[in-house]
Parts: sequence; structure tokens; C-alpha cells
Amino acid sequence: MAVREMFTGMPWWVKWIAVPVIALAVFGGLITSAIVFVISLLFKVLLFVALVGGLVFLVRKFMASSGSSRGDW
Repeated sequence: MAVREMFTGMPWWVKWIAVPVIALAVFGGLITSAIVFVISLLFKVLLFVALVGGLVFLVRKFMASSGSSRGDW
């Protein structure tokens, strides 16, 4: 409640412009690094899924083309 009382007498531009700009200036690097981390993690997960999918596709294609030699394994 103390924060709400503190902002009660302030103009609208302090609440909606000045405070977010100060927060971005202080925590901007942290926010940027967190966003970069999430995007790079998402990219790595998608790359992993694509590589595993490609491997499964190649193995199935190879196994289908050598259907007569399946029993050799």
C-alpha cells in the first residue's frame, strides 16, 4: 500500500513514462540477456529436433531400401 500512496499525488507521466524508462535503464542489460538466453535456447531445441528428425528419416529410408537384409542384424 505504501507504493500506491506514494504514486497517488504524482502526475500520469511519472507513472506511465518515467518509471518504466528508469526501470529499462537500470534493468535493461538483464532483460536483454534473459531474452537472448531464451531465444538461443529455443533455437538450440529446434535445431536438436530437426537433426533428430533428419536422422530418423534417414534411418527409416535406409532400412526400407535394404528390406531384404533386415534379418542380418
